[in-house]
Amino acid sequence: MDHIELGQLGENLAAQHLALKKFEILDRNYRWGKSEIDIICKRDNFLVVVEVKTRQTQVYGQPFEAVTRSKQRQIIKVTNQYIKENQIDLEVRFDVVSIIKNQFQTKIDHIEGAFYPLR
Repeated sequence: MDHIELGQLGENLAAQHLALKKFEILDRNYRWGKSEIDIICKRDNFLVVVEVKTRQTQVYGQPFEAVTRSKQRQIIKVTNQYIKENQIDLEVRFDVVSIIKNQFQTKIDHIEGAFYPLR
């Protein structure tokens, strides 16, 4: 399985996980320019923006560690565009779903409020 297939599998697992936790999925793979948000959903009057990171092993660290400050700024920019485009008036939360998926395990960690925009 190449990294693109693994990423798609991870996003599907994350969407299933979120749906089971009663999140309403609004959009997947929302693109603006060259940037993308993996999953946009709603729960408890929050717009929840979810970045999904999937790895086969944690040899190079936990998947969520790949959501750098630079990646966070990019996600925040795209989120602002999504909010304008869809005229959304909800508080925003940024979550990360971190997945280890290989032949031996499927481990899903959902980190709510994983990061916040700088003020």
